Amino acid sequence: MNAPDRPARNTLRLDELPIRNSFAELPPAFYTRLQPTPLPDPYLVCGSAAAAGLIDLDPAEFSSREFVETFSGNRALPGSTPIAAVYSGHQFGVWAGQLGDGRAILLGEVEAPGTPPGTLELQLKGAGMTPYSRMGDGRAVLRSSIREFLCSEAMAALGIPTSRALCVTGSDQRVMREMPETSAVATRMAPSFVRFGSFEHWFYNGRKDELKILADHVIDRCYPELRDDKNPYQSLLSEVTRRTAHMIAQWQAVGFMHGVMNTDNMSILGLTLDYGPFGFMEAFDAQHICNHTDQQGRYAYSMQPQIAHWNCYALGQALLPLIGAVEDAQAALEIYQPEYKAKLNALLQAKLGLQTSEPEDSSLFDAMFSIMQASHVDFPQFFRKLGDLRLDDATADAPLRDLFIDRAAFDTWAVQYRSRLKRENSQDAPRRLAMHRVNPKYVLRNYLAQVAIDKAQEKDFSEVQRLLQVLERPYDEQPENERYAALPPDWAAHLEVSCSS
Repeated sequence: MNAPDRPARNTLRLDELPIRNSFAELPPAFYTRLQPTPLPDPYLVCGSAAAAGLIDLDPAEFSSREFVETFSGNRALPGSTPIAAVYSGHQFGVWAGQLGDGRAILLGEVEAPGTPPGTLELQLKGAGMTPYSRMGDGRAVLRSSIREFLCSEAMAALGIPTSRALCVTGSDQRVMREMPETSAVATRMAPSFVRFGSFEHWFYNGRKDELKILADHVIDRCYPELRDDKNPYQSLLSEVTRRTAHMIAQWQAVGFMHGVMNTDNMSILGLTLDYGPFGFMEAFDAQHICNHTDQQGRYAYSMQPQIAHWNCYALGQALLPLIGAVEDAQAALEIYQPEYKAKLNALLQAKLGLQTSEPEDSSLFDAMFSIMQASHVDFPQFFRKLGDLRLDDATADAPLRDLFIDRAAFDTWAVQYRSRLKRENSQDAPRRLAMHRVNPKYVLRNYLAQVAIDKAQEKDFSEVQRLLQVLERPYDEQPENERYAALPPDWAAHLEVSCSS
């Protein structure tokens, strides 16, 4: 559901933002202080008024030259302390050693007076080389920056925990990927950019003091309610595991695939972080791989719950010197499966308009996904049209039924579904309303992003902003924007996304 309107507050100019960098107050081993590399002749590509509202920044600032220069890395934000953080991680299940912010520079955190109040860190992605760039150029490209911007804001509108995107600035400066591409800087926002790999870095280097400093920093800033627990580090692992399980359930329920679930891309807050080769499920295939460089399918849609659990174990291993007993770490990790299952079941019940829970519901869900798999049914359209099903009029099923190659299989499942609805005296009108609140009509399909990117590469940024406006209201009918809910055109089958950005 869309977030409720917040009470109006006074907005701030850019130079009025109160900013500090508490991460820079940690010992120097945790980061490198450095300035962003200036981006030649930058221009604004897009900005999110909703994201700006989180920190009370006046969106009118988007049009100022100071804004563009600041969030391109060309002008210092007063009060900021730019740093690049060090971390390590497992990549595709293999220990990769030291990584770190190879192209991201953290400016600091600003007040976020929403509900609940807190702070949001501002980070420039693509702001130039750092000591952790590992042969990279420290830049991001326009293509990937637009994708991250749109998906961050789309996920927020879907109610899925995520980092946010304030803006993207671009430049005609070219960098080499598979081919020459223009540079860009994306400004990301999150309460913290600490990741599982941040803890792994100190564990695998045998530095327990630094491990404790980092854990205390995260608890004090992000989990203060855990500070007085008997074993706050066990509580930290338990809470991160719970949040991660819930986030993954939300991904699965909406058909989102991350593509690179390495431990260095896993947020200590259970946020969707580091948008690279992501995708939203269209033609349903549980084995779908959205990252064409993932040759083994480690991060396929069906694998995401298992991989997230594995990643939590990697975090548990890293925190073990602080937790103490293996049994205590194991107890914290054991909550993953029941939390994931309960959350996913609740989400699926809501997606099917069920108001009660029955033991047989898992069979209903399994049968549903089986017929979707067999016909490769479009994921968003199926659930959206399912809300229009009428309890006592199967003749009205045609728009939904026509999504299936095997219509007889759908008919068989529909009998089971209708029987389930009748057992709880479901009513068509309120059920339709409830289902449309949780089944989005609009998601960021790859072809929609590509159309916006193609225009942006010609300096026409209007489609990026228009698509953002559609995605900010994913559950609304928006009849004037019906084309954004359409099935992908034939040419979209050739689109590929990878880790190159």
